[in-house]
Amino acid sequence: RHHREVTGGLLPREAVIAANKAPFNLRTGVTKPYDLHYSGAQCEAILGSNRFTTQDQGYGTEMVPIVIDNAPIVGFILTDGHLLLNLNLFDESNNLVLQIVNNAMQLSVDAWDIDLVGQNLIVRQALRNILLDIHFEVPNRIVIRRGRLLRNGVEVLITPDYALVTNNNTFVSGCSAFNVHAGLVLGAGDPPGGAMFRIAGLNRYLGDREASRRWAEQVLRDMSPDSP
Repeated sequence: RHHREVTGGLLPREAVIAANKAPFNLRTGVTKPYDLHYSGAQCEAILGSNRFTTQDQGYGTEMVPIVIDNAPIVGFILTDGHLLLNLNLFDESNNLVLQIVNNAMQLSVDAWDIDLVGQNLIVRQALRNILLDIHFEVPNRIVIRRGRLLRNGVEVLITPDYALVTNNNTFVSGCSAFNVHAGLVLGAGDPPGGAMFRIAGLNRYLGDREASRRWAEQVLRDMSPDSP
């Protein structure tokens, strides 16, 4: 918008210079909200190879694939024909890196690298360290291809083949849930409406991610039809 205003002579040069000296994002610590256009009476979330779908069942219908300590990490709210995406992405220190509240997305300027191209958003903490790789398939679908969903020392590692809780090697692959309020519920709290998996006791900040990943890859090999 600002490029068009400058080109069209609607934004004075002095205003551009002043904005460059004190960028909005650096002053506030987050970007301006970016609206995502989700809608409809059904939603779908893909986490690795796991699928969660829900239809609008009346006021307050909610689908939350990942809950950690009673806090929804990613989910949809369906109400009166509106479909609202919510997501909370934290780093290892519980700092909020990305937040989507009812389809309005804000990103922290402290993230090492943020790449939004078309429908695909990738957030990196460092070189080759992807915190989230998500595809926004409007009007009613998200796909988390890769990522690390973190909260209070709990880590859920997402790959194209599985979701893995590295704290205790809980391996979830090829699962589907329909009209279930919650998918993977970890830690404290007991959200209403039922859950696909519920794990209350977890060791915090203790998982060995690389060892868990190697174990999960071995599980995949053992599950292969070609495995001896």
